[in-house]
Amino acid sequence: MLEVGIVISHLQILTVNISEGCDNLSGQHKYTNKLISEKSPYLLQHAHNPVDWYPWGDEAFEKAKAEDKPIFLSIGYSTCHWCHVMERESFEDEEVAALLNQGFVSIKVDREERPDIDSLYMNVCQAMTGSGGWPLTVFLTPEGHPFFAGTYFPKHSRYGRVGFVELLKAIREKWEENREQLQGLGKEVMGSIAEQMNESSPGEPNPELLHGAYRSLANSFDPVYGGFGGAPKFPIPHHLLFLLRYWKRYQKPRALEMVEKTLLAMYCGGIFDHIGFGFSRYSTDRQWLVPHFEKMLYDNALLSLAYLEAYQATGKGFYAKVARDIFTYILRDMTSPEGGFYTA
Repeated sequence: MLEVGIVISHLQILTVNISEGCDNLSGQHKYTNKLISEKSPYLLQHAHNPVDWYPWGDEAFEKAKAEDKPIFLSIGYSTCHWCHVMERESFEDEEVAALLNQGFVSIKVDREERPDIDSLYMNVCQAMTGSGGWPLTVFLTPEGHPFFAGTYFPKHSRYGRVGFVELLKAIREKWEENREQLQGLGKEVMGSIAEQMNESSPGEPNPELLHGAYRSLANSFDPVYGGFGGAPKFPIPHHLLFLLRYWKRYQKPRALEMVEKTLLAMYCGGIFDHIGFGFSRYSTDRQWLVPHFEKMLYDNALLSLAYLEAYQATGKGFYAKVARDIFTYILRDMTSPEGGFYTA
């Protein structure tokens, strides 16, 4: 009888497991939030997070005002590696979801669907922290004024980076004890951003601004491996294009030397795909050896300009060859059947 009982018990457990598996296979989910009605593939990826996500819109802001809660705004895109990491570590985690659902109104934005929102709050992040990236993490007052910004946060503090759990608790505590300070900071930040956006400088740029920008780039230039700063190292084609124009206008040989050193080092390193062509978004090391395996349209488009302009400046066929390799990659792998281009 004991053996029969054990067999029956195992069959009951097996039946429960099969039933749960069939529920998952049939498309049933434990959680479903308001992103389920969106069209963006990126937003739909988050539709079954335990976080009570809202799309950008009046409903979320009205809820924040009615419940007197700050807003947690997360901006990303579907091919962003660290966006997926933060989702896996935090947004799929029930502990984090409970903190967000109890203390905040959470909004998810696809930067490729709403580049206007992304641009605004990326300016905020850069103004507040001096850097930016994705996932873009911003905390707002119910009126939409930002008072804290950052990018990726691990679930718990590590390697000198504050954890998302600790951050949520600290912001919620600050909101309850001294929200006037956060609200004042939010208004101040938005006022500063509005001034910058409204500034206009007709005519020729101030030469001293150009010289100052050149000196700043020269100071951060890596004379051994090219590029600017340390690891992780980004191509930053805007810097290269500026230096090419600075060299042309002021005949400063050092400006062209920095460009050539960087373009050659990037091509010879692992950040360039020597089999399929195209550049990855950045290198995880200073030497350009270990790429972050993500190729973006805007990086490759701007780098093709940098290599083409280096060819125009020097007449060296190597730069024209690299530009052609980039175009080969874009036309082969990043062109849609409809004639447009994939962004990543």
